[in-house]
Amino acid sequence: MEIKNAEFVTSMASYGDFPGKGLPQIAVAGKSNVGKSTLINKLCRRNKLARTSSTPGKTRLINIFLLNGEFHLVDLPGYGFAKVDKQEKLRWGKMMQDYFTGAEELKHVLCLVDIRHEPTEDDKTMNRFLREMEIPFTVIATKADKISRGARSKYLAPICRALSVQPWEIICFSGEDGTGRDELLALLEGILAGDPE
Repeated sequence: MEIKNAEFVTSMASYGDFPGKGLPQIAVAGKSNVGKSTLINKLCRRNKLARTSSTPGKTRLINIFLLNGEFHLVDLPGYGFAKVDKQEKLRWGKMMQDYFTGAEELKHVLCLVDIRHEPTEDDKTMNRFLREMEIPFTVIATKADKISRGARSKYLAPICRALSVQPWEIICFSGEDGTGRDELLALLEGILAGDPE
């Protein structure tokens, strides 16, 4: 698969109807500043499609993108940002719950974690939630360019333990040098074709 066309559709504070709803959806989830917007931009080869920020917690809304006119990529708000108050965290939790229970078109979730750090409690909570809901997901280890290829397996080990996945199930990804982009595109192609994981 190659992304030939990518466009921003809408942002929403709570999941509901939007133009073109009904196409398959693939969601992107992860803690604040893990590189969700960077991944979307690299995937689509568009620098400013998804807004990136060095300030964590920038994405507070559900952002929807239409790719190749075939499916929606759903950028979910980052979690685990310490500087938001309790009300904001509760609102975020409800937004996510409503999305995951209401998005009948959801096919798969890309769960982003920073390859350099062990998964947080929030990462583990998201992992348990997706398993309980029986939503297929793939762990994407971002910022892979920060770790040499030879050292990556050492960094993947704690991620595998924390999230109960195997090393070969994880895609190492870098928005800087494009590591993992082809693997990710192949994964998306398989999901949309209905290939069993």
